[in-house]
Amino acid sequence: MNVMTTILLAVQLLSAVAMIGLILVQHGKGADAGAAFGGGGAGSASLFGASGSANFLSRSTAVLATLFLVCTLALAYFGNARPASTGSVLENLPAQTAPADAVPAPATPAPAGAAQIPGQ
Repeated sequence: MNVMTTILLAVQLLSAVAMIGLILVQHGKGADAGAAFGGGGAGSASLFGASGSANFLSRSTAVLATLFLVCTLALAYFGNARPASTGSVLENLPAQTAPADAVPAPATPAPAGAAQIPGQ
């Protein structure tokens, strides 16, 4: 289970970093309006086509977001899963026995002023 959690965490982190990169590369909705009035260049149009970059980047972002969500849900499930034994960890410890030659600790005497406290 520990290996599975580690793999899920690594996939989640890689998808988060890739998603951040893809989101930063994409143009906003306002960029299209600015390009209609003569602004903007044709740098992305030469690589993916006129609308190909928007479709490719948005679909890639959606796939990475889905992968991130699935990894998050799986990590939450595995993190909340209980072990088979419901007892305490301390209950599973072997009982410790005192050596036969051990001398019990002497009882500590009550403080001198304890007899003067009412109700004692």
